[in-house]
Amino acid sequence: MAHDHLHAPLDKHDARYREVRKVTLIGSVVDLLLAVAKLVVGYVGQSQALIADGIHSLSDLVTDFMVLFAFKHSHRDADEDHPYGHGRIETVMTVILGIALILVGVGIAWDSMRRLFEPELLLHPSGLVLIIAAISIVSKEAIYHYTLAAARKYRSALLRANAWHSRSDAISSIIVFVGVLGAMAGLDYLDAIAAIGVALMIIKIGWDLGWHSVRELIDTALDSEEVEKIRGMIASVEGVRSLHMLRTRKMGPDALVDVHIQVDSFLSVSEGHQISETVRQQLVQNIADVSDVTVHIDPEDDEFAATCCQLPARKQIMERLNVVWQDIGAASQIQSVTLHYLDGHIVVDVKLPLLLAGQDDTNKLISDLRQAALSLEEIKELQIGFYDK
Repeated sequence: MAHDHLHAPLDKHDARYREVRKVTLIGSVVDLLLAVAKLVVGYVGQSQALIADGIHSLSDLVTDFMVLFAFKHSHRDADEDHPYGHGRIETVMTVILGIALILVGVGIAWDSMRRLFEPELLLHPSGLVLIIAAISIVSKEAIYHYTLAAARKYRSALLRANAWHSRSDAISSIIVFVGVLGAMAGLDYLDAIAAIGVALMIIKIGWDLGWHSVRELIDTALDSEEVEKIRGMIASVEGVRSLHMLRTRKMGPDALVDVHIQVDSFLSVSEGHQISETVRQQLVQNIADVSDVTVHIDPEDDEFAATCCQLPARKQIMERLNVVWQDIGAASQIQSVTLHYLDGHIVVDVKLPLLLAGQDDTNKLISDLRQAALSLEEIKELQIGFYDK
């Protein structure tokens, strides 16, 4: 059973990669056929816009291979150098894709504008261009819906970006279609204008992809609506008094959450840990993007309470307590001492045998222990309880 549990995440990643590979390879075949057809027909049919659209389709093909590379390597297990895994390989590849698209778009726009200012360079498209543009519109729209469905299923920003890249190709083909119709009607410059429109679209897509991924690389938080959903879910967990320092970030397709939660100051370590585990499970199980949660347990609001960093550790405190209690005979029967570091001071919780509670000098014993302990400046309070062994 433990063996199956250990390999469940790996199997999930393998299934995700296989499905993404299938979707992307299908898209690659379509992109390759369309790119070749557009470039050949654009050259033969004299359409600058279709040639630009063919370059756009080639960029789709490059994107497909980038997606395959990113997915293959981003699912590698965490290692010593990458304790959070390799999810941001997707993010880096998306940034590279965005930059590449911007450069392609600028090149197409520059060439088309040059032709507008030099009319003798304008091309005169033929009717065959319209047929290829129409085929591109239908096929790329179909690939868009197919890829987007996989992106939603596997929560992949890179795959979603690739889907929109396909749709942009479909839209650019519509622009080509309109531009070629205008050129065939005698308005030769419309084909070049259509090519500029395609270029601007490519640049816009490249910018959006790159900017979104750069924001992820610098650990930008999740959107405010999702953060509030996470905040509400944490606050609803029994035992959580309040929360603060809630931080979120993206790691490829996954979201990571760090949070400080305040619990009762005198809870046991195990109960505090149990509350933190409940918080983690609630977020991972109920919010699809969240894959990892780090919960810091606070016995008080450490944003406002005085720091306890300067206080001595347990060994030093016990040495000092033993010194001030050495003249109190019953002090040797203390069963346990629990230290609570709160608001810049220490609260000491002492357990004594129950049989001492019924003696005549019990009140004096309590008073002596408390007075001696409070003589230490670090100690704010002494709590005494009697327990049966």
